[in-house]
Amino acid sequence: MSQPSPPPTPSPTSAPPSPTSLLNRDVPLLRLDDSHSFAARDRSRRALDSNNTLSMTSGRASPASSAGQQGLTPRERKQSNPLSQFRSNTSLRSSVASSAATLKGDAASSAGGPSRGGFGGNPRGKDRYSDAPDEDDDLLGGGPPGLQGRGESDGEYDEGWVGGLEAEEEGIALLGGDKSPRLSQQGKGVSLPSLGLSKKPSSKPRTIPLNGTDKKSKFPANVVRNQKYNVLTFLPLVLYEQFKFFYNLYFLLVALSQFVPALRIGFLATYVVPLAFVLAITIGKEAFDDYKRYLRDASANSTRYLLLDSTASPLHSNSHHFDAEEGGGSSSNTPLRSIPSSKIKVGDMLLLEKNQRVPADMLLLRTSDPSGTCFVRTDQLDGETDWKLRVAVERTQSLTSDADLLEIEGDVYADPPTKDIHTFVGTLTLRSLPSALPTPDPEDGPEMEISHPVEPLTAENMLWANTVLAAGSAVGIVVYTGRETRAVMNTSQPGTKTGLLDMEINRLAKILCACTFALSVILVALNGFRGHWPIYVFRFLILFSSIIPISLRVNLDMGKTVYAHQIMHDNEIPETIVRTSTLPEELGRIEYLLSDKTGTLTQNEMELKKLHLGTMSYAVDSMDEVAHQLATALGVPAPSEGHGRTGSQLTTGVALATRGRRDMSSRVKDVVLALGLCHNVTPAVDDDGTITYQASSPDEVAIVRWTESVGLTLSARDRTSMSLRTTAGQTLSFDILEVFPFTSESKRMGIVIRDRQTGEITFYQKGADVVMAKIVVYNDWLEEECGNMAREGLRTLVMARKRLSEETWKAFEEGYREARVSLGDRNVAINRVIADYLEKDLELLGVTGVEDKLQDDVKMTIELLRNAGIKIWMLTGDKIETATCIAISTKLVARNQYIHQIAKLKSPADARDELDFLQSKLDCCLVIDGESLQLCIEHFRDDFIELSTKLSAVVACRCSPTQKADVARLIRAHTKKRVCCIGDGGNDVSMIQAADVGVGIVGKEGRQASLAADFSINQFSYLTKLLVWHGRNSYKRSAKLAQFVIHRGLIISIIQAVFSSVFYFSPIAIYQGWLMVGYATAYTMLPVFSLVLDRDVNEDVALLYPELYKELTKGRSLSYKTFFTWLMISLYQGGAIMIASLVLFESEFLNIVSISFSALVLNELIMVAVEVTTWHSLMILSEVFTLALYVVSILFLPEYFDLSFVLSATFVWKVALIVALSAAPLWIIKILKGRFAPTQYAKLQY
Repeated sequence: MSQPSPPPTPSPTSAPPSPTSLLNRDVPLLRLDDSHSFAARDRSRRALDSNNTLSMTSGRASPASSAGQQGLTPRERKQSNPLSQFRSNTSLRSSVASSAATLKGDAASSAGGPSRGGFGGNPRGKDRYSDAPDEDDDLLGGGPPGLQGRGESDGEYDEGWVGGLEAEEEGIALLGGDKSPRLSQQGKGVSLPSLGLSKKPSSKPRTIPLNGTDKKSKFPANVVRNQKYNVLTFLPLVLYEQFKFFYNLYFLLVALSQFVPALRIGFLATYVVPLAFVLAITIGKEAFDDYKRYLRDASANSTRYLLLDSTASPLHSNSHHFDAEEGGGSSSNTPLRSIPSSKIKVGDMLLLEKNQRVPADMLLLRTSDPSGTCFVRTDQLDGETDWKLRVAVERTQSLTSDADLLEIEGDVYADPPTKDIHTFVGTLTLRSLPSALPTPDPEDGPEMEISHPVEPLTAENMLWANTVLAAGSAVGIVVYTGRETRAVMNTSQPGTKTGLLDMEINRLAKILCACTFALSVILVALNGFRGHWPIYVFRFLILFSSIIPISLRVNLDMGKTVYAHQIMHDNEIPETIVRTSTLPEELGRIEYLLSDKTGTLTQNEMELKKLHLGTMSYAVDSMDEVAHQLATALGVPAPSEGHGRTGSQLTTGVALATRGRRDMSSRVKDVVLALGLCHNVTPAVDDDGTITYQASSPDEVAIVRWTESVGLTLSARDRTSMSLRTTAGQTLSFDILEVFPFTSESKRMGIVIRDRQTGEITFYQKGADVVMAKIVVYNDWLEEECGNMAREGLRTLVMARKRLSEETWKAFEEGYREARVSLGDRNVAINRVIADYLEKDLELLGVTGVEDKLQDDVKMTIELLRNAGIKIWMLTGDKIETATCIAISTKLVARNQYIHQIAKLKSPADARDELDFLQSKLDCCLVIDGESLQLCIEHFRDDFIELSTKLSAVVACRCSPTQKADVARLIRAHTKKRVCCIGDGGNDVSMIQAADVGVGIVGKEGRQASLAADFSINQFSYLTKLLVWHGRNSYKRSAKLAQFVIHRGLIISIIQAVFSSVFYFSPIAIYQGWLMVGYATAYTMLPVFSLVLDRDVNEDVALLYPELYKELTKGRSLSYKTFFTWLMISLYQGGAIMIASLVLFESEFLNIVSISFSALVLNELIMVAVEVTTWHSLMILSEVFTLALYVVSILFLPEYFDLSFVLSATFVWKVALIVALSAAPLWIIKILKGRFAPTQYAKLQY
C-alpha cells in the first residue's frame, strides 16, 4: 500500500537570515574535543537529507566541507555552521509525574494543576465537546490552545487576552449606531506591571545571539512603570482630568471671575474654598494612589536576579546547586552576578529560583528537573489558577551544567512581539558546543551524525513575564523586555463605563445652567438693561452659581463608595467584589440579562453518564457492566463480581454485523483505553501518598476518574510516556509519540502512542460530533445518538482511532518535522500534514455523554429575575439540543411555552421567512444557532433585534465570543436599555466588557471573567440580591440624594433672586463669606448625605415581590417630572422664606440675614426628615449634630448675626413661623398622598 507523500513545506517568511535557510548551505564540521556526546539516543534519530547533515569527527573538518565555505565572508562562514536539525521525542529521561511527586504537595496545594502545558489544554475550559469556536472543549484535551505537537499555539481567543484579559473589541460595523466606548479586557483588580506605551512595540522579528557582546540597546528597557504621573506632569494632568467635566469647569470659571474687580461679589473665599476643598480631596486621592503605584514600581524594578556572566565569580547557592550527573541544572561554579530587574536586557541569561517572578519574556534553556520541565503560575497573567507546564529546549537542557551555556554559540530567532500568550514562533540554531563537552561514545564509530540542529521553539518553551516559577530553578535567555512583553502588551488602561444615572444628572445640570443664565437675563431685563448690563448679567450668573451645587459630584461619588462597601460586606453573598465603583446604581436598572451556560448556569463539574458503542448503550446505573467487560478483555478479575449485568440496553441494528467478529468486551476495552490515553491529565502524589489529577479542566479529570472507576487507572505520565494500571495491578505502558492539543479551530484533540508490549502505533482522537463525523468512517448511528444524548442534557464526545504502520508513522514524522520548523504559515503546514496522514478514515469507537450539573438555586433565581421584568438570553457554544434542555431545566423557558428553533439557515431568503413566522409567535422562546444568528444580523439587523427583544427568552447556540459581544452591543444600541452580561470564562470576557454592567463568576479554572467584570460573584444565584436588593437601594438612594442636593442649591438661589428683586434688581449677595461655605458643607452635608442609608422597602419584601423591580427600570425615581417637582418645591420654599423674612425683619439688614438663613438651615433639616422612609441611627445623629453645630457657630459669627436679637424670643417665633410656612405644606401633602395614593412599595409595607 503506497504511502502518501509528505506535503510541501511552506516557504519561510523573509526576514533576517532565517535559520531554516541555513539548512541548505554547505555545513562545516564541528570538532568535539571531549567524550560522551549524544551518541546513544541520537543513533536512533531519523537522518535528514545530505544538505542538513553534519558530520562530527574527533579530528579536523573534512576537505569537502571546508570547500563548501570557500568564498564566504567570515560572518557568512560563521552563520553557515549550524548543527543539523535536532528533534527527539524520547530524550527526556524523567517523568513529569515523578517531578510532581518530588514537589511534596506543592502542586496539590496550588489552586489547580499544571494545566495547558505540555499535554495541551484549553484556557477557557468549558463545553469541551462542543464544536463551537468559543466553548471550552476541555474534554478534547489540549493545551495551550492551538499547540501542535509539542505546544505551538495559534491562539485560541479570537479577541485576545485578559489577565492580560485584553479583548479584541472589533469595530462592529454590521451593528451600526453603537458608539459605546471600546473597553479593554484588562482584568480589573489585577495589578500587572506595565509600561507606558508611548512607543509601539517592534513589528519585526529578531535574531538574538547567544552570549553576544551587543548591549541590545535597540530594545526597550525592562522597566516597570504603572505610574500615571511624574513630578512635572502630576498637577497639569490631574487638573485637566478634573476640569474636563462640566461641573468643575463651571465652578472654576466662577472662582476665576472673582479676581476681576467688576465681577467680584462678596468674599473671594466664598467661591474659592468649596472648589479648593473638592479639588484637594481629588488631588490628595490621586497623589496617594500614584505614590502607591510608584512604590510598587520601585519594588519591581529593584528586585534582584541572578545573571549568568562569564566575567563574574561563581556564586554558591544551595537553592540552585545539584548534581549535574542527574541531568543538568545549575552547578555551584556557575559564574553569576546579581542585577536589578530594570537592568535586564534582551539576550541576558538569568537563573530563576522557586517562587520568583519572571521579569521578562524568556526562552527556557535549562531546568533543575532532569526532564527539562518546570511549572509556572500564570494567575497574574491570564487569571487562571492552574499551573502550566513549560519545557526547556532539549539541546541546552542536555548540557552538563549551566556554566556550559556561556560557551555555546548560536542564535535565537523570534517572531515580532504579540499579545497572544499562546503563540510563539521561533527557532534555536547552535553553531558550536562547549569545549568541555564530551566526545562521542567509541562504539558509535569515528563519525557520528546529529540531525536537525535547528530546534523549533513554541509557546511551551517560553516563560512569560509576570508569571511565577512554581518549583525548582530554571535558566532562560531574555527574548522580550519592557513594553514588548506579553504581560505589558495585554495591559491597558480599562475604559470608563458611565452609569445612566450619571448621564441623567449631567443632562439636568445643563438644564440648571440654562436656568441660571435665563434667570440672570430676566433680572437684568426687569431693570431695563441699564448701565453696564452685560457685567450685571455675569454678576447674577455668579450669584446664582449655587444652582449647580459643587458638592453634587462629591456626594454622589461618596454614595457609590458606601454602596460598594455594603455590597462587599453582605454576608449572604460572600466574597462579592465591586471592581467598578461607579456603577452600583446600574444594578437597579437592568432590563436584559445575557448569560453564558457552562460554569455560569451549570457547575462545570462533569460526570460521565452514558457510553454508547453503536449497538450497546450503558447508562450510569450500568457502569459495572463496563467494568466487567473491560476486565474480561484484559484477562483480569472484574472489580465488582456478582453485581450482575442489569441495566445495559441492547439496541439492534446492522452496525453489529459491519463491525466484524469482535466481541463486546473487546469493543469496550477499545473505547475505555482510548479515553484513558487521549487526554492531558497528569497524576501527582500528595504528601499523604494519594494520587491527584492535574489537568487543564475538570472535564478531563472527570473522564480519567471514570476510567479509574471501571478498572483502568492512570498511574504515571511524563512528556514521552504514560502508564495505566488495571485492577489486578497489571501495568500497561505506552510511549507518547506526539500530542495534538485542542484548539478552538480544530475542536478536537489527538495523541499518537506506541504500545511497549506489542510495538503497535495507534492514533487516538476525540472531539465534537460535527467535526468527528467528517473524519471517521461512514456510519448510520452517530448523528442520531448524539442528538438523543443532547436532548437528555448531556454533552457529547466522540472517540475514534487509527492504527498506523511504522512506514506511515515515519513518513508522517518527516513531514511533520519539516512543517514545525517552517516560519511562514507554520500552523497551516502542520494541519495539512496531520490531515494527510492521520485524520482520514478513523474507526469510530463510541460516544460519551457527560452531565454538567446545574448550580444551586439557578431555577429560583431565573424565575425571580423573570418576575422582575428582566428578559434573559442564554448565549452558549453548545449544541442546540443541549442548550434547549438546559433552558427548560433552568426554567428559562416557561412550562408549556412554545420553543421556536432557527438553525442551519443558508440564505437571506430563509432568514426572512423565519423572521416573518416569528412575528406571529412573540410569546415563544427563540432558539437560534450561531450561523443563523450571524445571517440574521448581517441582512436583517433591525428586524431581528426588534423581534427578539420582544421575546421573553432567547437561546443562542454555537456562539463565538465575538458574537456574544456583538449581541450585547446590538441590544444596547437598539433598545437603549441597560444590559447585564454574566459569565465565568475567558471566552465571556468580551461579552462582559461590552455590557453596561458586567458580572463575572469566579470559575473553577480561572478568574478571567471575574477580573474583567464590574462585579465579581461566586455563583449565579447571588444575582438575585445583587440586582433586586442592592441595585434597588443604590439607584433609589442616589436619585433622592442628587435631587436633594440640587434642591439645596436651588432654594438658596431663589432666596437670592427674591432679595435682588426687592432691592432694585441689584446683583448684591444676601449671604456672604462663611455663611455660603457653611451652607454647602457643615450645615447641610451630613444630614443630606445620610440619605444613602435610607431604604423604601425591607429586604424580605423586595425579594418576595420582585415585581417592584419593574418600577425601577422605568426611571421614575429621577426623571424630568421629579426634577420639575423639586424645582417647584424650591421655588415655593425659597420664595416663602425670603418674603416672610422681609415682612418680619426689624429695621436692620442683619435681621434679614439671621432670620432667613436660620429658617433656611432648619428647613433643610426638616426636609431631610420628611424625605426619610426608614430611619437609621446615623441619620438621627447627623440631624442632631448639625443643628447643634449651627447653634454653636452663631456665637462665633457676630458679623452675620446680632446675638442680642438671635437670643430673643422674637427671633425664635419668627424663625419657627417661617419654617412652618415653608415646610408644613409639604409634610401635609406627603401624609395625604401616602393615605390616598400610596406607591406600590408603600402598599406592601402594611
